[in-house]
Amino acid sequence: MTWIVFDYGEVLSLPQPAADIAAMVRAAGAEPAAFERGYWAHRLEFDRGALSDEQYWSKVLGREVSGAEVSRLVALDVASWTHPHDGTVALLRELLDRGRNVALLSNAPVSMADGVDRLPWIAGIGRRFYSGRLGLVKPDREIFELMARELDAPPQEIVFIDDRQLNVAGAARAGLTGLHFRDPETLRQELGALLS
Repeated sequence: MTWIVFDYGEVLSLPQPAADIAAMVRAAGAEPAAFERGYWAHRLEFDRGALSDEQYWSKVLGREVSGAEVSRLVALDVASWTHPHDGTVALLRELLDRGRNVALLSNAPVSMADGVDRLPWIAGIGRRFYSGRLGLVKPDREIFELMARELDAPPQEIVFIDDRQLNVAGAARAGLTGLHFRDPETLRQELGALLS
């Protein structure tokens, strides 16, 4: 394998903590269940870059949102996704220390991508691909094909790691080797078998 490509959310980072979600709900002055429905109902289009921050949060809350309120919600949202999954990050560092080519492919809006790019534990990944900047999302085949072209690697030489089976299947349709992330130790074993 020429390249090892990690998903970001719930692979390199932990799931959003309940306390962080509650902070967003409070900042929005929203009812928790309605907030969660809105947050996920419009997320893929936000990830695709089809919605601005203002448009997304207005759809989530069902009212116009702008200015300082948008900035606050964006900051809280980004912060909720920036808790490192220590076991996976340790594996990432080992791969980088061994000179492996590592990339990142994440469904993330531009504001989230900007936040992730500032994280010190992501800095070692030189090639990062975010759906919001590409106008494409996983699991669509096109995003994997674009990434392979940008990496100048045949798809069959790329292993892609994601916590969502749907995205792993999308990678496989594009000719990549997909690994379904369950936990860092299982991933370590599966990568070891592939790379040996």
